[in-house]
Amino acid sequence: MPPAPYQRVVAEIRRRIAIGIWPPGHRLPSQVALAEDLKVTIAEARRGMALLRRTGELEGRPRARLFVAHPPAVRTLLDADRDWPYLTGDGATGSCRADADLAIRLEVPLGARLRWRRDECLDPDSRPSHLITTWWRGERVQTWARCDAEAQLHQLTADEADHLGLPQGVPAWLIQRTRVAESGRPTETADMVLPADRWRVRLR
Repeated sequence: MPPAPYQRVVAEIRRRIAIGIWPPGHRLPSQVALAEDLKVTIAEARRGMALLRRTGELEGRPRARLFVAHPPAVRTLLDADRDWPYLTGDGATGSCRADADLAIRLEVPLGARLRWRRDECLDPDSRPSHLITTWWRGERVQTWARCDAEAQLHQLTADEADHLGLPQGVPAWLIQRTRVAESGRPTETADMVLPADRWRVRLR
């Protein structure tokens, strides 16, 4: 039985990667161009590319083009409070009401008005590294006495996966970081989401 069209797409992309036609970092053609090149439908090209994205052989955002994945550079997180030394990508800010989790972490009433900020941290080559979402109440404090952090395993949500250019459900580390003032009250709390294939965690 001949392979399904999407399987031929997968096989041909893998072949081009293996023989160096498409090296790590190479930007793939659009779904339309690939479909024309391989004489398959756009749906089959999309399906093949999606499969390779799920297996980690391609990376990026499907609607903004995919790239041949680099072997991941593995870093070790030692200090959750250290500033990211490289660039950040598209960030976002807004306001929200404190849910039960944030109310406990920030020691504020349930439903209190909070500000939030999301930072997309990038590697030196401008590829997504991890996400940091921070919440605080009132004016954001620039000094604190200590930082408390704990790590747990996590699976990327659809939104996180989209920002990181990875498939939903990929294993990740979730670091919950809370900065605390001299008075002992939290000044802000953050969720750091780090893909587990790129990060090891050894908090001190």
